[in-house]
Amino acid sequence: MCHDPLLPPAVARATEEYRRLLAEHGVTWGENPIFYVKSMATDAYLMGTDTFWDVCHAMVAARHPDLSPQERRTRLVQLDMDEIVRNVLDGRVRDNLAALRLTPGGHTLEALPQAVLDDRPLRTTLLLDSARDGRTTVTVDGETHEIAPRGARLVGITSASEVVADGRRVDLSALTRPAATARLRLRAGFPCRWSVHGEHEQGWYPEGVPARRDYHVLPYFHGDDVVLDVPAERLTVRVTRGMEYGAAQVEVTPAAGEETLVELTPERLYDAAARGWYGGDMHVHLNWAGDTVGLPEHAAAIQHGEDLHVLNLVAGNVSSPRVYDAEALAHWAGRDLPWSDATHLARLGVEYRNDLLGHLYAFGVSAPPGRFHTGFAGTADWPPNATGCEELRGLGALLGYSHPFHAAATDADGPEVGLASGRNCTAREIVADAALGLVDSLDVLSQTTITGPAAIYRRLIGAGNRLAVTAGTDAMISFARRGNQSNPPGWARVYARVDGPLTAASFAEAVRRGRTFGTTGPWLELSAGGRGPGETLDLSPGDRVPIVVRSIGPEVERLEIRTADGVLAEGPPGELTAELIAGDPTYVVAVAVGGPHERSLTGEGVHAHTSPVYLDVAGRHVARPEDVRWCLDWLDGLEAMVRDLGVFDRPGQLDDHLALYERARRVYRSRLAGA
Repeated sequence: MCHDPLLPPAVARATEEYRRLLAEHGVTWGENPIFYVKSMATDAYLMGTDTFWDVCHAMVAARHPDLSPQERRTRLVQLDMDEIVRNVLDGRVRDNLAALRLTPGGHTLEALPQAVLDDRPLRTTLLLDSARDGRTTVTVDGETHEIAPRGARLVGITSASEVVADGRRVDLSALTRPAATARLRLRAGFPCRWSVHGEHEQGWYPEGVPARRDYHVLPYFHGDDVVLDVPAERLTVRVTRGMEYGAAQVEVTPAAGEETLVELTPERLYDAAARGWYGGDMHVHLNWAGDTVGLPEHAAAIQHGEDLHVLNLVAGNVSSPRVYDAEALAHWAGRDLPWSDATHLARLGVEYRNDLLGHLYAFGVSAPPGRFHTGFAGTADWPPNATGCEELRGLGALLGYSHPFHAAATDADGPEVGLASGRNCTAREIVADAALGLVDSLDVLSQTTITGPAAIYRRLIGAGNRLAVTAGTDAMISFARRGNQSNPPGWARVYARVDGPLTAASFAEAVRRGRTFGTTGPWLELSAGGRGPGETLDLSPGDRVPIVVRSIGPEVERLEIRTADGVLAEGPPGELTAELIAGDPTYVVAVAVGGPHERSLTGEGVHAHTSPVYLDVAGRHVARPEDVRWCLDWLDGLEAMVRDLGVFDRPGQLDDHLALYERARRVYRSRLAGA
């Protein structure tokens, strides 16, 4: 076995194992085939579409019309992923997916022709799409594939493959078009994110670099003074560098056989570090199955190319006991990763996971924990997440709940939200853990829905829980094409105001103190009575509090000032002011929103949200009765859910959960009594 000499031996061995798993099993790496693992096979072909779940549920309903919606969700795992791809695309072809349409009268090949240089073979995927009422067969490179009536099959091919349908060879010439080779040299003066694409948005990359696509299906890679082979034809070259920069773009037609230099520099929109603020992504995976193997050198190039100040690479499992990057965590725990510098800090952390109770990120751990997950592959949902929090806290971790909701949610929902599609990672236990002071933050911004977590975050702080806003994208470096999870890390960030130099300890302390805001791009400032996020104003009834909110970023459409009672003021971007007269204890947060924008690598548009400035009145903290009762109702619903859906294999395990919820109830009841 050949190991990378630049990697520690245990990390090199793990990397070789990941390569073997990818070669043997494809994108799932052989993980336990629950539905979201099976759906990985669709991700590379369905980027830019938004009907996946609608199609899945329609397919189940058509096959099982007499079952209840709850019973149908158990049938999702039985769906054929290749048929899902065909049905979602509904006749479209993609740059990485041609289609052989098998009709009752014959067959036709549909494709977006891809440029090939110097007769280099094209590797792609062919969708065998049958509209026939009977079974049919297609032979690809000597292997026979049987297609069910009106079925579909995805098959890997090259432009030199032999495909036989209806007894004759299929002409694959429509897959490619020859192009003369040219060379581009791209230079910005510092590491950046580059995109080079031509006809049909075909992407071009330096040799050996993963062919990554972002949420907008735009190809990208990172570096400076990089060289790549391209076709000698009109190309678009685009450069940017994370959310603190704009983008610059140029059209270029390089000459065949020559090297063309493109010097392009993105404009800086704001400089957070110069103000003492540093942006981090608290939830990034180096490896988590995928269509490539993530290497430390990939993470280094991305972090510097995105000017991401803090990168938390988390070790975690997928659907079975294997914990990806556990070896890297064991080697580097408690230490900055080798490419860190004065303004770029990378650490190995943890994703602690239970799909009924929620997932947590841990940043700054001094050593690996003894347990990374519960409740997978039929194991018990025990102990409660609170036990994992206590262990990780003992290892020095900054802790927060990640991607709180994977389904559209509002603060009118209870803990059952999202269960229509089976167990998921909704942050259900946070209502208990926040009351008991076991977690520091909530990832209000993540790769899933944003508006729901923001509303529920405000419920939690309104009930007296002092939690910081954080952001964790769940970006996966081992996925080159997977919706917003193949975005570059840091497309959403938590900015924290740090005292002194940037270190893991100073950043974690700033987050614990709530000196943060989360954003998908805009800069957002909040001042209430001269205090910023995480600070407290001690007021008397009738005191007047001036509030100022400022934003930077072309994508912002509206600013809001919110208190525990709702929106206090709203207005256009730039600056918004208001005045509050102290009455009941409350908090003040700022929110920036906007519609879809090229700078926002998510389908939910533009969002930024600060942590609160707390307004204590006559020595009392905010504990809005409506929000406290909401938390108590949530705990009642959580108890009922865990009794019904929790998996336990020993007496007393359920009791540990119930005891946790009762401890949290006592905290909330005491707040009601003191309100």
